[in-house]
Amino acid sequence: MTKYQKAMALHRYYRITLFYKFLKETAYKAGLILLLFVGVIVALEYFFIDIQVLLNTLVSNYTPQIIFTVFLFSESLLGLLPPEIFIAWSSKSATPWFFIFILATISYLSGIISYFIGKYLYLIPSVKNYTEQKIEKHIIKIRKWGGFFIVIGAITPIPHSLVSMASGLINYSFKNYLVWALFRYFRFVAYALIIFKIL
Repeated sequence: MTKYQKAMALHRYYRITLFYKFLKETAYKAGLILLLFVGVIVALEYFFIDIQVLLNTLVSNYTPQIIFTVFLFSESLLGLLPPEIFIAWSSKSATPWFFIFILATISYLSGIISYFIGKYLYLIPSVKNYTEQKIEKHIIKIRKWGGFFIVIGAITPIPHSLVSMASGLINYSFKNYLVWALFRYFRFVAYALIIFKIL
């Protein structure tokens, strides 16, 4: 089979499994969430509080180590706090792009932690069965689309930690996971470019 034939076969597979439809819907949702976040920032700034003052207060009152630690726990525990909050915070630091790199690295490492949590859960049958039911839709998508779904989890609002945990749970290749999850850096840079302009 030639490379062209392989590419066409893959294209047909993604079309049959509705990957393109899912990709389109996810892109719309990601754009909507980003617009909503920007809208909330603008509304808060205009009607309630001075966002600039709030962010400057965070920078003044809390060391970067504290903020990074909170972010590490958030990203490792199912993404409790939106990364956009931390991206906005980094815009007020003395070295915003360096902080973005640190945040992206923490998020990437948190994904690895989640991967191994999933891998560990695989060894406990009762917990494995319960967790599989909770993240079944992510497991199905990884089994269908493999690395492409990990990329989607890395660059969109789909919880990166859940996708990572699902990858570990089904024993997805760790080496391949590490490569696909690198797209997490892309998300932080792309969102920072937008949020920095607003703030």
